[in-house]
Amino acid sequence: MSSIPPPPGSYGTPEAPLPGSPIAPGTVPNHLAWSIVGTVLGFCLCCLIGAVPGIVALVFSSKVNTLLGQGDLAGAQRASNTAKTWCIVATVLAAIGLLLNVLSFFTGGTEQYQMLLEQLQNAS
Repeated sequence: MSSIPPPPGSYGTPEAPLPGSPIAPGTVPNHLAWSIVGTVLGFCLCCLIGAVPGIVALVFSSKVNTLLGQGDLAGAQRASNTAKTWCIVATVLAAIGLLLNVLSFFTGGTEQYQMLLEQLQNAS
């Protein structure tokens, strides 16, 4: 018997990337499109309250590809999971904002808002 070890990647086992070597983008989802849409919808439908989670999601989404380029697969996966969580929060706040806007529109909230604006303009 020989004591020579088998070559890496033999026997059908994939070879793991070396630590610090770049990993191909796309292996870990970055949720960038979702975070952009969530930020815009959150800002349009709930003002600043909905935009903040979207901005946080954007930051973590942009970290994913950077960490993959550095070869940090575990860090990229953590950033991806965090971005996904913040995207969900931004989307839920945008949906709540949409429901409140629709409710306000159908219950006459826009007329009350216009009357308030007219009172403020007349007072100055």
